[in-house]
Amino acid sequence: MLNRRSLLAGASATSLASLAAVSKVALAAVPEPVTQTSPDTQSPLVPPNGRPYNPVVTLNGWTCPWRMNAGVKEFHLVAEPVMREMAPGFTARLWGYNGQSPGPTIEVVEGDRVRIYVTNRLPEPTTMHWHGQRLPNGMDGVSGLTQPAIPPGKTWVYEFVARRPGTFMYHPHADEMVQMAMGMMGLWITHPKAKHPQIDAVDRDYAFLLNAYDIEPGSATPRIMTMLDFNLWSWNSRVFPGIAPLVARQGDRVRIRIGNLTMTNHPIHIHGHEFTVTGTDGGPVPRTARWPEVTTDVAVGQMRQIELVADEEGDWALHCHKAHHTMNAMGHGVPTMLGVDASDLEDKIRKLVPGYMAMGQGGMHEMTEMMMPGPANTAPMMAGDGPFGAIGMGGMFSLLKVRRGLARGDYTDPGWFQHPPGTLAREVGDAPPAPGAPGAAPQPGAADVQIRKPHDHHGH
Repeated sequence: MLNRRSLLAGASATSLASLAAVSKVALAAVPEPVTQTSPDTQSPLVPPNGRPYNPVVTLNGWTCPWRMNAGVKEFHLVAEPVMREMAPGFTARLWGYNGQSPGPTIEVVEGDRVRIYVTNRLPEPTTMHWHGQRLPNGMDGVSGLTQPAIPPGKTWVYEFVARRPGTFMYHPHADEMVQMAMGMMGLWITHPKAKHPQIDAVDRDYAFLLNAYDIEPGSATPRIMTMLDFNLWSWNSRVFPGIAPLVARQGDRVRIRIGNLTMTNHPIHIHGHEFTVTGTDGGPVPRTARWPEVTTDVAVGQMRQIELVADEEGDWALHCHKAHHTMNAMGHGVPTMLGVDASDLEDKIRKLVPGYMAMGQGGMHEMTEMMMPGPANTAPMMAGDGPFGAIGMGGMFSLLKVRRGLARGDYTDPGWFQHPPGTLAREVGDAPPAPGAPGAAPQPGAADVQIRKPHDHHGH
């Protein structure tokens, strides 16, 4: 739940020209940090003061409140260990900001002067890097290069002007391998100060970060030395079926902002609609450089902003198109059992392990329908129930739910789509016998094919 300890409106603080540690006297004027413990998508934060803008909805996240102090927007981020529910029944022990990983989204307006206090409650030093921002070099947050690291127990302050509109990220630039592997990251949105020739108004504006973890089944802390073989691929530190849907009214113009702070690229694909990439972390894409797509690749350290008109009703899949990124708790050493007759082996193992079942001989679909007991605090590998049975997905998978008649600003999950008559795939009969099977029609011109397996790599 949101814990909004008073933001101490009206207190004054000395304007800082460069990054500095906050003195004990100045700490008395620091805004109280606001924390969030719920993993649910929070309602957009309509700006209570400052210049108006159309707020974003952070998927399974929230926007950080601020305090206006003599015309400066003041935020307070606290780097700390957190507990994050990644899916129902599965909680991870991460590091983050203000009670969550990722931390809260920061929303400002182009031209705003922003002051961000960063308190370090971690067991080691940290910094804050404002990924993609134009700012003074001393505010860039690279440990040892542009500033000393922030020691545990200390509060430092960053201050700069948000110069250009766009979608950016924040994360440490100190012991990155550990701190980012533990979930330390967040989104920053700078809204345009006026109508922009390359930025259209939208009806719904969603944002989320791509992140990945290696958490052994039954445990809760990520293995920080993993380079590529992650077993949990997440959006805002949530995995399907824990990822909330993106809800839109039919005809709405929808913007989706996607930032990637994993160790690999992600081809993000949407069903039933086309979109255009309208922005990157470098700024808006000129209109003459845009083209329609259904998939866009988001590389490491990049942001992609896509826009579409949600004109097709339905529950449309939105996911990473790397197949193993839509699974949970994957075991990379599992052997391929396709076509293997394991019945005799199964009987022998059952004498030692009662209830043992050999699996995978005909594919892994059975994993979607069997709720087999596993280690506590483990996300099912393939999960989610839909209106027609098991969805059998995990990881980076969600839904764009488009409905006619939704009220403006209504982000409530509308439930499953009711398909109009005549628009649903249906069964028409049994499959015909496979070629060569008893009862199958002879195949004209059938011939034997001789295959020689090469013994080396010469000629390849």
